Amino acid sequence: MANTVLVVEDEANLLAALSYNLGREGYEVLTAENGEAGLALARQHDPDLVILDVMLPILDGFEVCRELRKDSAVPILMLTAKGEEIDRVVGLELGADDYVTKPFSTRELMARVRNMLRRTAHVSRVAHDASEIIVSGDLVIDNASHSVKRDGEPLALRPREFSLLSLLAANKGRAFSREQILERLWSMDYIGDSRTVDVHVRWLREKIEPEPANPQRIVTIRSIGYRFDG
Repeated sequence: MANTVLVVEDEANLLAALSYNLGREGYEVLTAENGEAGLALARQHDPDLVILDVMLPILDGFEVCRELRKDSAVPILMLTAKGEEIDRVVGLELGADDYVTKPFSTRELMARVRNMLRRTAHVSRVAHDASEIIVSGDLVIDNASHSVKRDGEPLALRPREFSLLSLLAANKGRAFSREQILERLWSMDYIGDSRTVDVHVRWLREKIEPEPANPQRIVTIRSIGYRFDG
């Protein structure tokens, strides 16, 4: 079955070009010209990947990304005409998986799409192969139901937070660099700022650590990255 790609872009010529090239690659393509319509299509059709412009009418790309990340782990590739680092960092912290600045080559974009979908399939296989339930003290991670409980109470984790926690907990005692985490959980050729890993770790600590400022579960390994100590 062909992967479905949703393109949310308000520039008519670019939308048509992306739709044509994605279709030529064999993908099923859905299109929307504003953020509100794009969000509705994403929730209705559950696409395999979303290409999302930042500057959109009604709802901008940041808001669409924020809303999608409340209940979806769909890979999101953001497009922008802006070059400021702060805009890129904001998009990544909201949960985008990759970021491309206009103008870009069609060949590069198609390669990003292929790699993001390949990485998603790989992460799904890893999660399927992992132990279904991981118990660490009062923390219970259920990979089958994609849920986490602490002291019997459900925790509301973003999809990427869950994937990160599952990865670290399944490899208790092993240190991962930020680059290794990006490679495993974000897109294969991800070139974004590794600070997005730090942001997700901070969010996780606020939810699973008794004292987030003095973490005992996800510890920082100086000059390397992070390790789950349980």
